[in-house]
Amino acid sequence: MKKSTKGLIVGSLVSAGGAALATAAIKKKKGDDAEVIEDTDMRNSKKIDQRESPDADKADEEKGLTELDHAYRAEWSANGFPQTHQAMEELKEEGEDDK
Repeated sequence: MKKSTKGLIVGSLVSAGGAALATAAIKKKKGDDAEVIEDTDMRNSKKIDQRESPDADKADEEKGLTELDHAYRAEWSANGFPQTHQAMEELKEEGEDDK
């Protein structure tokens, strides 16, 4: 075999090995997403959706809300979502009246 052919084969093998290592490293990096401690992520906690809002005794609009609802309340207000069951019922009635 010629020296150039051997060099081509060795170079191809080294390139293929490098590509395989790079692919494995990328897959490993994608799998190592940020670790979240179980109970600190409120979206995955069932307890936080059962406890009463911390401001329920201070503000009337917080009564009947859970801690999770309390956390999302500002976003709901900004997007115009109804805050109470009464407001939801009023919106339903308005929708039925419009028909």
